[in-house]
Amino acid sequence: QVQLVESGGGLVQAGGSLRLSCAASGRTFSNYAMGWFRQAPGKEREFVATIQRSGGVLYYADSVKGRFTISRDNAKNTVYLQMNSLKPEDTAVYYCAADQTYRTPSKATEYDYWGQGTQVTVSS
Repeated sequence: QVQLVESGGGLVQAGGSLRLSCAASGRTFSNYAMGWFRQAPGKEREFVATIQRSGGVLYYADSVKGRFTISRDNAKNTVYLQMNSLKPEDTAVYYCAADQTYRTPSKATEYDYWGQGTQVTVSS
C-alpha cells in the first residue's frame, strides 16, 4: 500500500493561484496513476484531474480545464496540482488519490488509496 499526504492548501483571493503537492510513501510511486479530487461541504466528491504513471496523458474535469495543471515527479514521489485563475466555486477539500489498475482513472471508485485532504478556500 501507499500513504499519501497533501499539502499546499490555503486561503486565496479569486484570480489567485495555489500549488498543491501530494507526497507518497514507498519506492513504487511510478506504478500508480494519480488523481486529484475535491469535495465541498454538502456535495459529492468530484473528479478534478488525473495523470498516467509515466505522466504521458492528462485528463481534466471541464470545470478546471485550462486553469489547473496536474504533473508528477516520480523521482520525488510527488504529484502536483497547479491551480490558476481560482474561483470561489473551487473552494473545497482537495484529495490526492492513487490507482494501481487503470490507465487514466476518472472515478473515485477506481482509486485504491487516498490522502487526508487539504483545504482550499477562494474568497471573492
